Amino acid sequence: MTYGVFRHRALLVQLVKRDVLLRYRGAMFGVLWIFLSPLLMLGIFAFVFGQIFQARWPQQPEGLPFWLMLYSGLIVFNLFADAVSRSPGAVRSYPSYIKKIIFPVGLLPLVPVGTGLIHASFNLVILILALAWTGRLSLGIVLLPVLLVPVVLLAVGLSWFLAAWGVFIKDMNQIVPLFVQMSLFLSPVFYPISAVPTYLRPLYLYNPLGAVIEAYRAVILQLPLPWAEWLAALAFGGIACVLGYIFFEHSRDEFADAL
Repeated sequence: MTYGVFRHRALLVQLVKRDVLLRYRGAMFGVLWIFLSPLLMLGIFAFVFGQIFQARWPQQPEGLPFWLMLYSGLIVFNLFADAVSRSPGAVRSYPSYIKKIIFPVGLLPLVPVGTGLIHASFNLVILILALAWTGRLSLGIVLLPVLLVPVVLLAVGLSWFLAAWGVFIKDMNQIVPLFVQMSLFLSPVFYPISAVPTYLRPLYLYNPLGAVIEAYRAVILQLPLPWAEWLAALAFGGIACVLGYIFFEHSRDEFADAL
């Protein structure tokens, strides 16, 4: 699995680059939407929760804006959502590639993940600049890319799984985005895990989304990182990645017939 991706890494880079350029081709602001889209949503969320509800984050230091805590959760979630919501069409959208015996079909579900990583990289730059502006910048920021690994593994595994299903079930393109929207409110993006009922907290603490969001906020608040939960999430993401790849490889022989 890893060897195949590494061997075709140049092709994967070109596919991701093409996907990004096609996504914003013809738009007035072009690739600036990578910044504008999350910032616009962030502005709405910050206004609703910060001004209307006047929400404050537990352990929120004086001078630290609420929207910064919100934005850190959105970076993690948007990486997951960007990859997973587009994965059902990752293979179905390229039927001509499927019929080429020499083409590494397993790369196609990785393209949405690569695009999501590019968006996340730009958003991390915004987060770091915001931390510097608010005086909360610390050496912990060097860990931010590393902390994303469990979410990346989960997104890759689900992308392989959903891309294979998307070949056989066209409705996946409508079903998956609905579940992604539901997961936005079921993940600790707008609220801390401490607000979740005690009996549900393990579901939040040990899944990749919850663990990584909590780790990001620990960096912002300059608190000890939840390494135990992060490692459990890493294992969960790794298992999801392997199972997704196995399912994809088991199904790929039938892709050409289904398309």
